[in-house]
Amino acid sequence: MPVYIALLRGINVGGNKKVAMADVRALATRLGFEEPKTLLQSGNLVIRGKKQTTTAVERLLRPELDCEVIVRTADEWKDIVANNPFRDEAKSDPGHTIVMCLHDAPDAAAVKALREAIVGREVVEVRGREAYFIYPDGMGRSKLTHGLIEKKLGTKGTARNWNTVLKLLEASS
Repeated sequence: MPVYIALLRGINVGGNKKVAMADVRALATRLGFEEPKTLLQSGNLVIRGKKQTTTAVERLLRPELDCEVIVRTADEWKDIVANNPFRDEAKSDPGHTIVMCLHDAPDAAAVKALREAIVGREVVEVRGREAYFIYPDGMGRSKLTHGLIEKKLGTKGTARNWNTVLKLLEASS
């Protein structure tokens, strides 16, 4: 039975959109998924279910959770880890190494526009539907905001630091 990783955007961050993870697990079960596991309070759900597209899983979860949801299969998640262009930084500073999972793969012009918008020391590499970032000075004060990234890339996304990426890999194995 396939394993899916659902990333819920904007849940329990900064006091916004408070959702109990027990409720998320119960919802997943009610929707027919098995063995729901949540990781942290920031909206990470690992579920097993019948074989279907990740878009179909998103369509099931999104209206029930009333938030943006991006889903990857366990195999896609393994590829996200394997394709990280910032392996050294991920080892030495995983909290400042970020992966943003995107709904759609941006085109080269959009990636170029994003790079041109960077005014700090941040670095970005985009590989398919994932954007990998290094925020050497942290995300908190960076001008490279979530909103700016989505605007330049022309698609929605949700980000996780490398520590969380690896925990999700382990939870989905």
